[in-house]
Amino acid sequence: MAIAVYPGSFDPLTNGHVDIITRGAKLFDRIVVAILVNGEKRPLFTMGERVEIVREVFKDQPNVEVDTFDGLLVDYVERRRADVIVRGLRAISDYEYEFQMALMNRRLNATIQTLFMMPAEQYTYISSRLIKEVVSLGGRVHGLVPDLVEERLRRKVSSNA
Repeated sequence: MAIAVYPGSFDPLTNGHVDIITRGAKLFDRIVVAILVNGEKRPLFTMGERVEIVREVFKDQPNVEVDTFDGLLVDYVERRRADVIVRGLRAISDYEYEFQMALMNRRLNATIQTLFMMPAEQYTYISSRLIKEVVSLGGRVHGLVPDLVEERLRRKVSSNA
């Protein structure tokens, strides 16, 4: 069974993420959306909310699994008995960082491969940070995030105001 891990903070989940997860689910027997526990970041959504959102969005895709992890990604991937790390590349600016990470991961565990995927063209400029900024300033993000995420973002922003 070919298992891939798609790591990230997913705060919030965007349609670019959804595109990569959906296509990854066609390439692998299972794709694990691995949400990073990062104590240094202050996420908008709690870990529980992010897990719930991703599970709800992919509830009809049985080979998409949602999990959380901390520590070294390669250690997590090995524990999950996965073969591949899936990473999204939106623009050339992502490439240098992702390339460095892929090489370091290969050095730490040469048996794990990294697969770079580009999201659909209409999502190449979207980032979670940009989505949060637009929503916090009252802008619309319809079509850039799943409807569930847009609804939760609106509630979150209005409750924080």
